[in-house]
Amino acid sequence: MEEVLFSQFVKRPSTCDLGAQIKVRANFFEVTRMQDTNISQYEVNITPTVPHRLNRRIFNRLVEQYRERALGGARPVFDGSAIVFTHKPLPFETRSFDVDLEEDNAPVGRARIPRRFTIRIRKTREIFMGDLFRFLNGRGDMTNNCQMAMVAMDIIISHKVSAIYPTVRRSFYTPQVTKPLPGGLEAWQGYFQSARPTRGRMMINIDLSTTAFYESGPLIQMVAKILRLRSPNELRRGLSESDHLKVEDNIRGLRIMDNHRTGNRRKFKIEGLTEAPASHATFPRDDGSSIDVRTYFQNQYNRRLSYPFLPCVIVRRNQYLPIEVCDVIREQRYMRKLTGMQTDEMMNFARQNPNVRANKIQDGLNILNYRDNEYLQQFGMSISNNMAVVDARILPTPTIQYHPTSRERRIEPKGGVWNLRDKKLATGATLGSWSVLAFLNERNLPDNIIEGFLREFEITCIDTGMNIPNRRPPICRENPIGNTEESLKKAWLRAGNNAKAQPQLILCILPNTGPELYGEIKRISETVIGVATQCVQSVHMNRPKKQYCANVCLKVNVKLGGMNSFLIPEHLPFVSDEPTILIGADVSHPGPGETDKPSYAALCGSMDARASRYAASIRVQTGRYEIIVDMANMVKELLKTFYQTCGRKPERILFYRDGISEGQFENVLRSELNAIRAACQALDAKYKPTITFVVVQKRHHTRLFPMDRQNTDRSGNCLPGTVVDKNITHPFEFDFYLLSHAGLLGTSRPAHYHVLFDENGFDANRLQTLSYNLCYIFVRCTRAVSLVPPVYYAHLVTTRAKHHTHKVPGGEHTFGVVKPDLQRAMYFA
Repeated sequence: MEEVLFSQFVKRPSTCDLGAQIKVRANFFEVTRMQDTNISQYEVNITPTVPHRLNRRIFNRLVEQYRERALGGARPVFDGSAIVFTHKPLPFETRSFDVDLEEDNAPVGRARIPRRFTIRIRKTREIFMGDLFRFLNGRGDMTNNCQMAMVAMDIIISHKVSAIYPTVRRSFYTPQVTKPLPGGLEAWQGYFQSARPTRGRMMINIDLSTTAFYESGPLIQMVAKILRLRSPNELRRGLSESDHLKVEDNIRGLRIMDNHRTGNRRKFKIEGLTEAPASHATFPRDDGSSIDVRTYFQNQYNRRLSYPFLPCVIVRRNQYLPIEVCDVIREQRYMRKLTGMQTDEMMNFARQNPNVRANKIQDGLNILNYRDNEYLQQFGMSISNNMAVVDARILPTPTIQYHPTSRERRIEPKGGVWNLRDKKLATGATLGSWSVLAFLNERNLPDNIIEGFLREFEITCIDTGMNIPNRRPPICRENPIGNTEESLKKAWLRAGNNAKAQPQLILCILPNTGPELYGEIKRISETVIGVATQCVQSVHMNRPKKQYCANVCLKVNVKLGGMNSFLIPEHLPFVSDEPTILIGADVSHPGPGETDKPSYAALCGSMDARASRYAASIRVQTGRYEIIVDMANMVKELLKTFYQTCGRKPERILFYRDGISEGQFENVLRSELNAIRAACQALDAKYKPTITFVVVQKRHHTRLFPMDRQNTDRSGNCLPGTVVDKNITHPFEFDFYLLSHAGLLGTSRPAHYHVLFDENGFDANRLQTLSYNLCYIFVRCTRAVSLVPPVYYAHLVTTRAKHHTHKVPGGEHTFGVVKPDLQRAMYFA
């Protein structure tokens, strides 16, 4: 037996019977048969080094040439980089092979120039499948053998399809279902597949996947789309300086093929754009003279350029091609960050209601065609074509408490949704010192329209239990592209002078475009001035809707220190029995291509026995580093705030950690659990609260599909409270999938909870119920949410922290610290 690589996490408790028992389908497909003899693993080195996309072609050529002789009849499977698996040992330990591959950049019509590659294959290990079977049946730990056996299964199921379609990690994409996106891109539908261990068997998790590709075809069409023109004809006026920069930034690195030679097409990568248009961009000739690109194409190819006033693409030094003679090569994935408009279009394309999604997953099985896959057959693998039917339960709905004077002071929501009608907030705040700051002129938004909105907003707030003694706040107007800091300071002074009191809130009315103004308002108000702000879009000013005003009221109330609602104590026993703090943690990383930006780590901790109000702690740390570096001091801040609010130290800590993958579990747990303990010890050497550490994951591909109409909500999804802790979960550790929210659009994604450490003795019923019930007291809306609020709030704080970063003269970024008074209020709500 090998050394165990991972700590033993919490074993699954036996008790898990609360709720109505039902059956649901999950997008898992059982591996009904698999090889029980050892799998051989080899390291592969290909020289000379080529782009990753060519590795598979070279390796497949090797197998074509040498399979029957040198490879002993084996069909190796390749990960596309450096690892190969075979169902039996190859007839050698180490061997090099020479493979010839045609040079596909050479001109068509001439004899192709072969390229010779050397492939060195070296055996690295035997994978003992017995370890995997022991692990699946709960008789062994997760060893390196188990890990590599599952890696091998991932590569076995993906090897054949990866040679046919573009592949990104565990997903492949087909051009069969696509949708154009703005800017010359298109969304491709594909399929994700992954081997997953469950109790007593392996399963294949298959789901839809979507990503963006460049549209293939004429480059001139793409340029027009990048500039949001209706057709290339509109390019006849040439490119402005800003257009030139925008196009160059979007097409740099793009692979193209020329189209001006019949049967003689070459491939290039775009390095940039010429400053001059084709009519003036010159290059040296062999005789020392220079010639412009337009004249060269007229003389050499008898081609009169239609767009000589556009720049050329630079493909090599002193080698230019007119944009109109270039075609974009197909199957190029777009690797940069999508714009807001592109993201919206992509989301609309990817969103599928449950029935459609389930049918499309079945369509994916036809493309994968496991049954006739010769690689699976060689490794003795068979995979069911039927989606797994799994045991599930629907947990009871909690009771939500509002103010005792409410007509309806207690409610048990139906379908995860309710409203504020006949209810008063549990603790209504007083809004006395405030002002309105409109970033629109009076012509676009007259005073009487603003006053009409304020009347409806104030009536809604008062009806729901807030106190607003100042019903006529001063209305200020400022330019949205002016000095935002000066604008907010003026509004702050107007609020204080009008009420003769410390300003509490600035209600900002925004134009309906652009996130930049919103970010500046939050940065300045929260890190410079220290006042709460509530932003509303001007589109809501005309004929304000009661529901919209109610949602704004919920946010304003908690920003001013109020409490919207809470659960009755019997539905929150773990928190209400003894002083208990709930802490949510999240780390937000920079987007694709943002190599110079930091990551933001946030903790949000509950401040009372009702777990309805939270305080935040935020830090900036090295980009893409997942472990929270200053965890001990952050926890200490939250423990102090809890003590100042409640007068007692928490005796129990329930820590929900978002955003980490299974491979990070051990390192994150070891570091962050020690930091939590160190924080407690720093406050008092004898202070040792019991700790439970739960990882919450949303970035997974598990989907649940209802089987009975009575267990289906209006969107076609499973009902809120559906929990699965059998059949598709870990073979023996304490994890479960919880669908806590009502579906709106598309197929709902359950949250995956995995308990790594537990000193509080949770059984499955208690933790599942507590986690589900908490989802009903998220302060921003009257609906159950998809994640436990502590984690949801931590995610909101990291998102807000990005706005607190400010670029100063000289190009450096500085991070503004939220004012202490706001940190103890829910400024992020």
